[in-house]
Amino acid sequence: MSYLSNVPTLVAGGNGSGTSNTQLNFPNGLAFDSSSNSLYIVNYASHNVVRWVLGESSWTLVAGSPAGTAGVLSTMLYYPIGLTLDAMGNIYVADYNNHRIQLFMRGKLNGTTIAGVTSTAGNHAYLLYYPYGVALDSDFNLFVVDRSNQRIQKFLRY
Repeated sequence: MSYLSNVPTLVAGGNGSGTSNTQLNFPNGLAFDSSSNSLYIVNYASHNVVRWVLGESSWTLVAGSPAGTAGVLSTMLYYPIGLTLDAMGNIYVADYNNHRIQLFMRGKLNGTTIAGVTSTAGNHAYLLYYPYGVALDSDFNLFVVDRSNQRIQKFLRY
């Protein structure tokens, strides 16, 4: 398989860095949702995750602060960096500076910490130290890139 590298198409952002719904602010993670023809984008420096429907000119907020404010509350993120989606449209976010994985159920702005402890870094099995990426297997077990602990953690679905 090959791609035409000299003919890219702009599909999101491109209006400079910022917090308006036509801008991205250091986009980092990305997931495609075929059911809605959308990109879920980790907006790292705006401390949020947005959904950009392909063909549209702006995003809608799906997690974190609409104003770009960092925080530790269940509705906030602090330098989110990676994400994945499950088949039901739930979003799993590696909340880097909060040392946690947040689960945002489809359509909800209030997240639940499912791995790590908010604002507590460490090397115990139940702690994370700058989680970087997340993935799910077919049984919904969660895999986390625990960056500063130099490990990949597996959290079993129960």
